[in-house]
Amino acid sequence: MSIHRQPLRRRIAIRCTLLLAALGATATTLAAPEVAVPKVTPAQWKLMQKQAFEKSETIFTKAQKLPGMLAQYRVMLNAYDADPTAPFRIIFSQYLSWYQTYVGDYVGARRLYSIRQLPEKNDAPSPLIDANFEQRPALDAIAELAHGRQAVFFNEAHNVPLTRSVTLELLERLRKDGFNYFAAETLYDTDKGLARRGYPTSESGFYVEEPIYAEMIRTALKLGFTVVAYDSSGNAEGDAREREQAKALYEQVFKRDPKARLVVNAGYAHIQKDGKYLDGKAMAYYFHKASGIEPMSIEQTMLIEHDVVAHDHPYYRALFNPENRPQSPVVYVGKNGKPWTLKPGWYDVSVFFPPDKLRRGRPTWLDLDGLRKPYQLSADLCAKRFPCLIEARYEAEGDDAIPADRILLQAGVRPGDKPSDFNLLYLRPGRYKLSARDTDNRTQTNTITVSGS
Repeated sequence: MSIHRQPLRRRIAIRCTLLLAALGATATTLAAPEVAVPKVTPAQWKLMQKQAFEKSETIFTKAQKLPGMLAQYRVMLNAYDADPTAPFRIIFSQYLSWYQTYVGDYVGARRLYSIRQLPEKNDAPSPLIDANFEQRPALDAIAELAHGRQAVFFNEAHNVPLTRSVTLELLERLRKDGFNYFAAETLYDTDKGLARRGYPTSESGFYVEEPIYAEMIRTALKLGFTVVAYDSSGNAEGDAREREQAKALYEQVFKRDPKARLVVNAGYAHIQKDGKYLDGKAMAYYFHKASGIEPMSIEQTMLIEHDVVAHDHPYYRALFNPENRPQSPVVYVGKNGKPWTLKPGWYDVSVFFPPDKLRRGRPTWLDLDGLRKPYQLSADLCAKRFPCLIEARYEAEGDDAIPADRILLQAGVRPGDKPSDFNLLYLRPGRYKLSARDTDNRTQTNTITVSGS
């Protein structure tokens, strides 16, 4: 791992640790299958989490030094299996879930790391029981609501790439509407060649290792957005980091181009426009204060499927029941044109994402509403060496490009078992370079064409 990647990754992990410590022994962030939180004092729990964090950092650093994504992933997976204690699994499950998204196991990532979305006092009344609200496709409604705005902020759950899909799909509509800057929290300002290259690499950012995030960056570049890295490269945490992010957005975009129109992708509550966040306020609040521009804030992390039904917000299960199951993301808009949000004053719009539908073990939302096609692979490319990581890169991009999609093929645990049927890639029509790597980093290659039909 190159040195410049260390500060951002540490801030991500430290922020997670501080959050969990604040939650105490009744932590709402749980690994699945659920682990029993020991009955200890808050001080003891904080110490146990600190030790778990330090262990997680050591394992993560070791994995990053290995050549190849598959070798790194297996170190992470083996470390998780080796330590069943609650403090370690609650912390380390987030690290491992990131890797699961990197290797295309989106269902596993959601199952491993989950944040309960319990009802809270500041929740708005459900739109399902208010005749003034109309259900709308999220893509259509958000595109309309964004018209005339100077800044639109989207958030995401880092280990649930489903929450990147609406943002990615909206980029073309927003670009046609005049938006011309795209800022992503994950990007490193040290990658000076990103715009010239036209695609992200491992040196472009932390979460860009996940193919959907990489596709978001790639799409923004192809559409002609000026892509901005705005996260602090220093060691600022908490409120100081939020202020630095807001300042960077203002100075890199609106101070230089007052008529700019900006799309931002950030994690979780960075886009919260008011209310307390960590030890102060969130980035969106400070951005409004610095620029005078109130962003439209699109919340996408609260009304999503959890592997444990009890972790879903009650409004979510009320909507996605056997009799009423929208097939794509939806929002609610009032007859007065004002959108519904779960947290009034904090966010402007809340997106409901439907539960996953699986095809050969992979969620079908990966087709991005038809932009990508399922492509079934033969395990022959792995030359009977399992586990085997298959990556598909656009033919026109370099071998350093983040793949358009990845899947991990694994044989059974007993001699003679066949590889799993987890063998679908989701790809846009076009030509691709395929590579299959085993744990010794031996590689088989091929080229394929994905048709538009």
